Amino acid sequence: MNVSAHVDTFARDHLPPPDEWPELVFDLPELRYPERLNAAAELLAGTPDDRPAFRTADGTVWSYGELRARVDRLAHVLTGELGVVPGNRVLLRGPTTPWLAACWLAVLKAGAVAVTVLAQQRPHELATMCEIARVGHALCDARAVDDLVKADVPGLRIVTYGDDSPDDLLRRPAPETPYRAVDTAADDVALIAFTSGTTGRPKGCMHLHRDLLAIADTFSRHVLKPDAGDLFAGSPPLGFTFGLGGLVVFPLRAGASALLLEEAHPRQLLAAVSEHRVSVLFTAPTAYRAMLGELDGHDVSSLRRCVSAGENLPAATWHAWRERTGVPIINGIGATELLHIFISAADEAIRPGTTGLPVPGWQARIVGADGREVPDGEPGLLAVRGPVGCRYLADPRQREYVRGGWNITGDTYVREPDGYFRYVARADDMIISAGYNIAGPEVEDALLRHPDVLEAAVVGRPDEDRGQIVVAYTVLKEGAARDSEALRAFLKSELAPYKCPREFVFLDALPRTATGKLQRFRLRASD
Repeated sequence: MNVSAHVDTFARDHLPPPDEWPELVFDLPELRYPERLNAAAELLAGTPDDRPAFRTADGTVWSYGELRARVDRLAHVLTGELGVVPGNRVLLRGPTTPWLAACWLAVLKAGAVAVTVLAQQRPHELATMCEIARVGHALCDARAVDDLVKADVPGLRIVTYGDDSPDDLLRRPAPETPYRAVDTAADDVALIAFTSGTTGRPKGCMHLHRDLLAIADTFSRHVLKPDAGDLFAGSPPLGFTFGLGGLVVFPLRAGASALLLEEAHPRQLLAAVSEHRVSVLFTAPTAYRAMLGELDGHDVSSLRRCVSAGENLPAATWHAWRERTGVPIINGIGATELLHIFISAADEAIRPGTTGLPVPGWQARIVGADGREVPDGEPGLLAVRGPVGCRYLADPRQREYVRGGWNITGDTYVREPDGYFRYVARADDMIISAGYNIAGPEVEDALLRHPDVLEAAVVGRPDEDRGQIVVAYTVLKEGAARDSEALRAFLKSELAPYKCPREFVFLDALPRTATGKLQRFRLRASD
């Protein structure tokens, strides 16, 4: 590894041991980055000052010149008044706005490590992530600060923005001069993105400065192929790497612009596409299905690229969307561990019902439990490698995800004889609902914090609209009322709303083996 610019070396010190890293592949000329590289400086460089960078639903437009000036001003505040030094972890929280994106860029430009979380996440979840990443600073939209305060993280310095108070981050005095980006190494950690594991304890995925450019120089450059005139929009928040890539990294790398929407449900997405003439759209299959029923009255003729990820895209949805809009959906699979999409296909290469082919710069194969490649047509575990790889923050699950130099994503796939990869199922207990990854055990742990709950088991039930829905099988203490709404209200105070069960099933006992092990497969079979 190169000489780090980090003064606070926590992130580098807690990378996995070198023998647990995946093999990295840099077989494209554009992936051969210099040893010193600051991703924020690279993403902001080169585009003329007067070109639009970010837009909002109310018509506000930030030019690249304005974005650069605001990022520099924020970086001055971070490293001046707030005392952030290279390598410090800075938590970012708020709705998807230009200011949240500017804070993220400023953190990277200052050489710190961005930890962007969802505005939906609750105090218990926030406290756990801050503990794992040893977060000392937080920049938070004033509208999303309450739960962060309730998390009561020891030593966390919270600074809000957007409330126009004297303490507002955006009103703090700072030099109105360019900020010289910290001379970070290309392999310095730039961000920690959290993903849920099947045990419920989140895993911190550490990604480097060069990784942010690599996802743009593989999937975006070779599959999406944006140009400077494109306007990006989508539903995933910046706390998801799907949203971070699609709404910040890819448009900035192409010198294009992004419409950042605080609310991006299907109906709002359609209205935004129609009103603002969006050309590149990122969302989940669930949203495409929902939008099909709302298309009448919306002009979506500006769309030229539609990207789907987060869950499997059914062929029926692909055909229906193409028939109604004329735009073929670019399907893809990505992972927080690998930052963005690594298997996909566009244009004439699309085969509906399959995910696609390895993105240029990436390699993929199907392996058995023993790690050996299985023949085409047989199901097995998806294994991938490329310029980005899994690096968990001090987590023994690194050895499960990386085996023999390959990243094992936890998905069961088949490689067809023509080389296309077809999704079969998840290989673990993760529930994927409307594009969100939900760990059943995490929901169970939250349910068990309710005083009336004796036992709980949470599984996914197939659902036509959402892919899966969360179902909670619950055993209550004697005499407790079987009140689904009361349990749902309790969970909404403990978890992000998307993790809350859509249905509760009350049982007298959960199915278990003779040794007491919970038999989730019997619950799935009963559905």
